[in-house]
Amino acid sequence: MRSDTTTPGGRLVFHVFAALAEFIRELIVAGTREGLAAAKARGRVGGRPTVVDADLLRAARDLLPNPEHSVTSIAKLLGVSVGTLYNHIPDLQELRASRAPAVLATGQKNMLS
Repeated sequence: MRSDTTTPGGRLVFHVFAALAEFIRELIVAGTREGLAAAKARGRVGGRPTVVDADLLRAARDLLPNPEHSVTSIAKLLGVSVGTLYNHIPDLQELRASRAPAVLATGQKNMLS
């Protein structure tokens, strides 16, 4: 059975179905939020467990100043994504920028001597 939405009756049926679909969607959203709030009240935390721990962060911070290692190679070495490093080390860019030129400068002086 097809509805003809060019007639006033067809448009009414179309709008009623759309309103019902919107209502059901809002019920689902409200139920989901209530469920998440209840889980949070019980101490449950959603999401994927993090792979980052203190040892991994320490290793990444030790490797970052070395200009021979790119952020991508450090991430591969540690078994995490580049985004994970950027998310968990907020000053990553500053670490790279502040320490790498000093290492390069001393390396260049040695090469000139």
